[in-house]
Amino acid sequence: HCLAVRAVCRREIDCDRGNGYSWKITLLRNYWKSKVKQEWLSGKYSNIPSQHSLPEKSMYPMDVDTWGEILEAELER
Repeated sequence: HCLAVRAVCRREIDCDRGNGYSWKITLLRNYWKSKVKQEWLSGKYSNIPSQHSLPEKSMYPMDVDTWGEILEAELER
């Protein structure tokens, strides 16, 4: 699971590990973020007419760099 999460959230995982978090805590901190981020990056939420059309679990607190990655992926589509 840790490697799958790291494939999507490399920066976040590396930062947590660099700050001394164990793999278990790092996984707990980043698991749902990686799921939501992967869905955004894959284009699952492209062409959504409004925020009311988004599924309940489509949002997760993410930093500016993560949203930048998502927006760049959207621009490339």
